[in-house]
Amino acid sequence: MADVRSYNSPLREEKSRETREAILNALYRLMNAAIVPDEISMEAIANEAGVQRRTVFRHFPAKDDLLTAFWPWLNAHMGASTAPKSVKDVVGGPKEAFPRFDAHEAAVRASLHSRTGREMRLGMVATRRLRFAGALAPVLSTLPPAEAVRVEALAHLLYSASAWEVLKDYGGLTGAQAGETASWALDTILSAVASGSVAADVPSTAKENGNEH
Repeated sequence: MADVRSYNSPLREEKSRETREAILNALYRLMNAAIVPDEISMEAIANEAGVQRRTVFRHFPAKDDLLTAFWPWLNAHMGASTAPKSVKDVVGGPKEAFPRFDAHEAAVRASLHSRTGREMRLGMVATRRLRFAGALAPVLSTLPPAEAVRVEALAHLLYSASAWEVLKDYGGLTGAQAGETASWALDTILSAVASGSVAADVPSTAKENGNEH
């Protein structure tokens, strides 16, 4: 009897993974139908996944549990790296990621504007800051602390889904063009700071020139 249980256990685990994946894919498809994710019912997700409602709750006891699992799944599904390890990774990040955002536009916009999407991003802020600080250390270590904070903040802004959305909606760019633009801006800023050819302390410079308002 023990042998039968041992044999069946991997099969049950695989079936469970397949069902979980089907549920997450169902939510993704519904989201691409321009439905606000916070408003998608568990029943609709079950119907789309082809499973019973209680099956969804067995894998995700509450709607927030499902959405909390969904956002990291979406990042993996898009193949967009969120863990730069070097200055090169930060500079090239938008160029690589933004075209991928285009291919999953509805879901990415939902991550920006839904309650659970915002909560997910806020929950990742501390880890993201550590990764960016480590990746940018060769540049940031040459700057006074206040200037390093500004440069790192700009890197966070330009390498983000928010930048992708603004460049598309206000700049009229495609995802690929937005990625090229953000990567160019990051390269320009980081190269200038690293070479010392441009002061990062813009407010102080303005004050010295008598342009403080």
